[in-house]
Amino acid sequence: MLSNFEEVKAAYEKRDLIALDALASPTYRMINRRKDFRSVLMLSCNNLEHLTKIDMVEADCIVLNLEDGVSKEDKPFGLVLCAIFLSHHKKCDKKLIVRVNPLIEGGYEEITYLNQFMPDAIRVPKIRNSKEVESVYELLDDKTELHLSIETSGAWANLAKLKIDKRVTTFYLGILDLFADMNLPQNLITRDNPVMLHILSQFLITCRIIGVRPVSFVYQDFKNLEEFEKWISLEKSMGYDAKGCISPEQAKLVNKMFANDEREIRRAKTIIKLFELKREEGVTGFEDDEFGFIDEPIYKGALAILNRNE
Repeated sequence: MLSNFEEVKAAYEKRDLIALDALASPTYRMINRRKDFRSVLMLSCNNLEHLTKIDMVEADCIVLNLEDGVSKEDKPFGLVLCAIFLSHHKKCDKKLIVRVNPLIEGGYEEITYLNQFMPDAIRVPKIRNSKEVESVYELLDDKTELHLSIETSGAWANLAKLKIDKRVTTFYLGILDLFADMNLPQNLITRDNPVMLHILSQFLITCRIIGVRPVSFVYQDFKNLEEFEKWISLEKSMGYDAKGCISPEQAKLVNKMFANDEREIRRAKTIIKLFELKREEGVTGFEDDEFGFIDEPIYKGALAILNRNE
């Protein structure tokens, strides 16, 4: 819990943006560079209750959302709350990603502001071409990954050209916006529709070829876990291993369905080896390029995985 939570809550409830902004203190964060995530859970930045549960939810990644679902009036407050909670989580076993607004709707300004709070990644929606990606690089801190939402016909046409640099690491399939931009009806979004299967296949294959992580689309009917599970089964059979979520229950199911015992064991063994080597040097907290920040709790979690499988 934030040490100054009551002050933050009071400033937000009073709609006092100046007072709220005064509580946002830039701080150094240990960047989480984890690449083997499965569940990507969306949390609205204007919802204090959701933000306080970052530590508790079972998700590999948290997307701090400033775009859809955050009203125009609430976006400035959401941005500052996002900054406050980034500073609070100086190191986090979950990857903290900020989904900014479209570039011409405040996205550029949000990226500039957020640089000082060191998110693990910035996710840019409504991207269309590589020139827009390049324009983000002129602002983005070089420690921060760049993630792109593929939800326009332009992005789809330029999919293979959008990875302009190694910092572009992840693409998200925004199926509803993509269908709308292509003038396709949403009733085509079914598990047996050939257009839908083609889009899922092309997105996955292109991402694999260019070396970015493909994250499958968010399933909106979050209460229908039975149908959600069928989508995960289909996507897993195609080769997906990560999916967007809008509820903690969805995230739990994604983690369960995409669990790979062999991969988990291999990851745990590597973390244990790395930690024990560093511990001999007197270091019990360090950053790894593949697994992110490793400390004693992460080490103990890896030991538990091995014990469970044994």
